[in-house]
Formats: sequence, C-alpha cells, structure tokens
Amino acid sequence: MENMIVTKNTLVGELVNEYPETAEVLYGIGMHCLGCPASQGDSVESACEIHGIDTQLVVTALNEMIAATRG
Repeated sequence: MENMIVTKNTLVGELVNEYPETAEVLYGIGMHCLGCPASQGDSVESACEIHGIDTQLVVTALNEMIAATRG
C-alpha cells in the first residue's frame, strides 16, 4: 500500500478522532474498548498485543478502510 496513514505507532485515540470510519474495523476485530480513556493513549501495536491480534493485519485493514472511504 503506497499511502500508509496508519502505522503500528499510531495512537488509537488520534486514529478514531481523525478517521472515525476506522472504528468499524477495530470493533470488527473485537476491540470494543474504544470509548475507554485508557485505550485512547494506546498505540495500534499495543492494542493488538492486548487483544492477541496480528498488528500488521490490523494496520493493513485500517489503511484499506481509510483509502476506501477517503480515496
């Protein structure tokens, strides 16, 4: 993917605030804690580790969602 907006270091809170459509991806993989204040400061990598999910798959899915909705 050429334009990687999301990386493993992207903060979940900033991601969801800037790209609310990504919440659908995060909820879809079981990250239902997006409203929790503690999750706002977690990186995508940290959140994936907590949930036992492959970080690169999530980063790819998030970037694909942003590309699909924003061109």
